[in-house]
Amino acid sequence: MTAFAPDSIVLNRKLPLWYQVSQSLRASILGRSPEAPLRLPTEEQLAGHYGVSVLTMRQALKELEDEGLITRHRRRGTFIEPAVRRGAPVRLLGSVDAIVAQQSGMVTRLLDQGTVPVPPELAEHFPDVTEVAMYHRLRSDEKTGEPTNHARNLVRPEIAARVDPADLERWPMTKVLRDVVGVRISRITDTVEARLADPETARLLEVPLLSPILHYTGVTYDEDGRALDVAVIHYRGDRFSFTVTLDAH
Repeated sequence: MTAFAPDSIVLNRKLPLWYQVSQSLRASILGRSPEAPLRLPTEEQLAGHYGVSVLTMRQALKELEDEGLITRHRRRGTFIEPAVRRGAPVRLLGSVDAIVAQQSGMVTRLLDQGTVPVPPELAEHFPDVTEVAMYHRLRSDEKTGEPTNHARNLVRPEIAARVDPADLERWPMTKVLRDVVGVRISRITDTVEARLADPETARLLEVPLLSPILHYTGVTYDEDGRALDVAVIHYRGDRFSFTVTLDAH
């Protein structure tokens, strides 16, 4: 049986290796194509793929097993759960792959795209341009079709010129920028706050007007400290939670 092939990553030695591996593998699983195999490579093969010890790999797999993404069978191997629930809570620990995992695994529809003036509230992120490319997407639960969040990405014009909109219905913007466009991402800052659904959000997410939502702003920076992309996402408050773990070391 052919095994599922996860994406590759460059590990950050300042973060727990098991965590980075689990989030990378999680993003690969949630973003897999429907025809991809369900069987994972062996622990030893995965450890070699990620360049970590078998013990580290085992800890990463346990994290995914506890979440219900995979099942492990003695002598048979490890398998992706075909009916895994998408859009589950995710722990953020400063890893780009955690952001990709957070955004992966839903049915995505591109609602609108075009060039827009930089919004005044985001002008600090684009001090050298007056217009940016805008992509507006709606994400829905794969099984139920229920809308879960809608996102607007504002991208620097020279970067947007290299983005294929069709890719944005397959992958998160972070993955497209990093793995397709090829930009080197240095960091992403996340801000999450509670808000009430405005008329547009209530309509798109099919929730009552003024119901609780999570308002997320994520800013992606390159190695020169320039903001490449600002994502503004409205999540249904009854479907998502965010837990941030801070490493004291």
